[in-house]
Amino acid sequence: MVELKVPPVNVTGRNTRIIPVEFEYYEPRTLKEALMLLDEYGESARILAGGTDLLVKIKARLVEPKVIINVKKVAGLNYVVEDGDLVRIGALARLRDLEKSEIVKKYLPALYDAVKLMGSVQIRNMATIGGNLCNASPAADTAPPLLVHNAKALIASTSGERVVPLEEFFVGPGKTSMKPNEMLVEIIAEKTGKGSSAFKKISRVSVDLAIASSAVYIDGEGGVVRDARIALGSVAPKPIRARKTESLIRGLKLYSEELREALNALEEEVSPITDARSTVEYRKYIVKVLTWDAINTAYERLVR
Repeated sequence: MVELKVPPVNVTGRNTRIIPVEFEYYEPRTLKEALMLLDEYGESARILAGGTDLLVKIKARLVEPKVIINVKKVAGLNYVVEDGDLVRIGALARLRDLEKSEIVKKYLPALYDAVKLMGSVQIRNMATIGGNLCNASPAADTAPPLLVHNAKALIASTSGERVVPLEEFFVGPGKTSMKPNEMLVEIIAEKTGKGSSAFKKISRVSVDLAIASSAVYIDGEGGVVRDARIALGSVAPKPIRARKTESLIRGLKLYSEELREALNALEEEVSPITDARSTVEYRKYIVKVLTWDAINTAYERLVR
């Protein structure tokens, strides 16, 4: 294990390229070492995986950790594998790994859609799926696709492991249900099965955070919605499932005006804010359009 102490730099401005805080730095090589460090330092520590979120926050002095635990070299946490009806993804799998994975493309198409749209290639080569989820942004692009695939989070500590439905993993903006001594180690998602999925988002530019996003899973046998799951991003304090709307569109004909009208129920399920990217009114409108498009794309994949 590598241990360093990084001295502080006297920088008071924001948006600097210099890291302006003092912290202890560790590079564990095993999961056990990483979990022991979390046990020791708890809330004083931050995990560094890809660093595309954490380092920005440190430089802007939004967070000032006393300890940084770099888990990039922890063995055995970067993988994408099939397991029967499931796909298991290691928390250190990079977005670029997912983008190039035939398993993700075939069995988790909504997730494949999402990772292709996330940042630049340089960012995707560094950012990890675990980091994106643990950052717990309401706009996290990997979250809605995983929610419609009924994903679960495998969380570890020195006391053992526990599995949490991803819907319960997110608590609020920047907050998860993990304890300070816990670490996300794996994401477990259901394959498409009889259905298919798709993800749509709108943003100011292609590499920007979503103004709004929608992921959909559809089983559309015979041109009728037999099963549906809808998950939304950037329209609530956390990524959410739109369960009321899901129930309303089951049994409706795909491409029908009745289905389009049923999506108006999404306005009652979201609670967006007005911010620098968009307004409440636009988000309520556009999330219905995105969901309609995602439903149609998922069904087109199903009948190809």
